[in-house]
Amino acid sequence: MPANNPTLHEAPESVLTESNAQLDITLEQLKKLVTPRAFTGETMLLNMGPQHPSTHGVLRLLLELDGETIVSCIPDIGFLHTGIEKTHEGKTYSKGIPLTDRIDYLAPLSNNLAYVGCVEKLLDLEVPLRAQYIRVILLELTRMNSHLVWLGTHALDIGAMSVFLYCMREREMILDVYELVAGARMMTSYFRVGGLWRDIPPGFTDLVQKILDVFPERLLEYEKLLKDNPMWKERTVGIGVIGKEDAIAYGMTGPSLRGSGVNYDVRKAYPYSSYDQFEFSVPVGSNGDVYDRYRCRMEEFHQSLKIIEQAMKRLPAGPVMVDNRKIAPPPKHEIAYSMESLIHHFKLWTEGFSVPEGEAYFAVESGKGEFGCYISANGGPKPRRVHFRAPSLCNLQALPRMSRGCLIADMVAIVGSIDIVLGEVDR
Repeated sequence: MPANNPTLHEAPESVLTESNAQLDITLEQLKKLVTPRAFTGETMLLNMGPQHPSTHGVLRLLLELDGETIVSCIPDIGFLHTGIEKTHEGKTYSKGIPLTDRIDYLAPLSNNLAYVGCVEKLLDLEVPLRAQYIRVILLELTRMNSHLVWLGTHALDIGAMSVFLYCMREREMILDVYELVAGARMMTSYFRVGGLWRDIPPGFTDLVQKILDVFPERLLEYEKLLKDNPMWKERTVGIGVIGKEDAIAYGMTGPSLRGSGVNYDVRKAYPYSSYDQFEFSVPVGSNGDVYDRYRCRMEEFHQSLKIIEQAMKRLPAGPVMVDNRKIAPPPKHEIAYSMESLIHHFKLWTEGFSVPEGEAYFAVESGKGEFGCYISANGGPKPRRVHFRAPSLCNLQALPRMSRGCLIADMVAIVGSIDIVLGEVDR
């Protein structure tokens, strides 16, 4: 472009002012996020999203480009903000469970457990062992469900369409299990404070066993298509690199952290729901690039199958809910002849149960990383404050560091590799 072109040298200040208004920050703050070359017109500011399909939701990225090279990146979030944490303050503890499904809507059961586990911690409840094992089975199926959507969309971003179709095919098997136990394919709300909504129905074992039988061969099929594919490796090896120290400093968790060589998994570090009774390993990468994050998640499929198989073989008998009528609703058949049961049922669904005053934090290892729930209880049936530690938000913080110096075409691969869900980022 000619040196005397006015759009190159005179427009940058107005462009920065417009971007500043959209980001809701001061011009001085924006100047710290872009290089001085943005003011001289040597670099270009470009919006990627929030309608871009490869931002995996309504994420806007303000990119500063030198040709096709990314100089700086400013993620702009909040387009999907639903006020879920504030809404919890007006809900009883039981009625807050369905809200958690809508956070990471690809891992509803992981969200459920973080929330009910935090309430159980405040109540000092011991969940029956059968319920714990069923929770583990469903949590690992949820991890696989989340990873299948990640793999399919990630591959589609980079240009491998067949993998997306195959992943959606296998995901249907997991959604069938959701539908059987909870009556819903996505927003399950199956876990309850103190256990489960109900015991697993007939047919559950057959559906899960079919997954155990079919998935190893299907995973091998994915690997044949991608693992050593030269085009796949060209787009992923050495792209979006973040070192171990930086990954820790940014608060990354899950496969995005373990791809950088950090062996941290909540299931091992702080076991919950009887995870300490199962044998499994934690896949860890070394290079911290898109390819290593891909390899970690692919190996996690196999480890999840290993955990599910152990839990199914050793699934104990017994109740799936605590025996405490102040927290657990009475069986429906008792309501017809027991006045006391009717009263408990009525009070639980109208007033809710009270939780002792205090604070608690409970975390699970979701498919995207450490998903935690913090609750401040005031002694009543509704929480004073609820906050979720969302792994997608923390992992997204590292995007400017990971993308610096990469090509703009690499951005879709990097965003896909950290596996974000904007419902979890914005909440």
